[in-house]
Amino acid sequence: MGVVQICKGEYFWLEPKNAFENFQEPDIGLIALAFLQGSFAYGGWNFLNYVTEELVDPYKNLPRAIFISIPLVTFVYVFANVAYVTAMSPQELLASNAVAVTFGEKLLGVMAWIMPISVALSTFGGVNGSLFTSSRLFFAGAREGHLPRVLAMIHVRRCTPIPALLFTCISTLLMLVTSDMYTLINYVGFINYLFYGVTIAGQIVLRWKKPDIPRPIKINLLFPVIYLLFWAFLLVFSLWSEPVVCGTGLAIMLTGVPVYFLGVYWQHKPKCFDDFIELLTLVSQKMCVVVYPEAERGSGTEGTNDMEEQRQPIYQPTDTKDKDLVGQPQP
Repeated sequence: MGVVQICKGEYFWLEPKNAFENFQEPDIGLIALAFLQGSFAYGGWNFLNYVTEELVDPYKNLPRAIFISIPLVTFVYVFANVAYVTAMSPQELLASNAVAVTFGEKLLGVMAWIMPISVALSTFGGVNGSLFTSSRLFFAGAREGHLPRVLAMIHVRRCTPIPALLFTCISTLLMLVTSDMYTLINYVGFINYLFYGVTIAGQIVLRWKKPDIPRPIKINLLFPVIYLLFWAFLLVFSLWSEPVVCGTGLAIMLTGVPVYFLGVYWQHKPKCFDDFIELLTLVSQKMCVVVYPEAERGSGTEGTNDMEEQRQPIYQPTDTKDKDLVGQPQP
């Protein structure tokens, strides 16, 4: 539709003199906020990292998936926006609650119903991918002992982390106390980019302090350095432009601190507390039909070693509690 519009001469807002016209006074904070909101649409690359344990040969397929998906998504989104501005002015874009639907109403006539259905299908696909990946965060955290262990359980037949999925559902519903979509995007974007920057800075520190550790996936340090510069600009000026929204995001993030001290740091809990957690775990197991996953073991035959190695997750935790008990005198 965008190509048809351009061929018909409908490219007024694509001309440089109109495309770069200022509708309000330029502000560096608003520019950073625009980057923060716009980058939300391209944030799917990070979710791929959450499911590395479920990938076959993740060292090869994870970078390949990211390298293919980011240019493809960028191509689609940029040209979709080019199509939008052939039919709508910037003021109409800002006033519309669903730009694609408004675009369809202007150009598709009686077939305009195609656009809301397409948007719904796209949203469903995005939510499906987000649920599939986000629940693995709680699953991995519980397996490491940072969350209740029931979240590390999977269904006996489907092998899906149902408790972690339900926990994701509850936390998502809590986020819906606000109906302002842009506020939610700012919350998520600010917190996500805060952790992105800390993670990438950690990568640089490890490259400097531990240069000899194995790195199956390795990139040039120039890319993380450029990203950190962009990250610092984004967070500092976003915080300056929207201190209340970004401050609320920080407050939401800091709610994890008392949970950490209660669940992880506090080692000697009262017996009644442990009994309650054990009862809660047992009830959750019965309701969700879940158990702890059994660790995969290689068959030991030479013919299947390569396949087993490809299917091994990037990280396999060890049961530190059992290891600490080895050699201890038994009562």
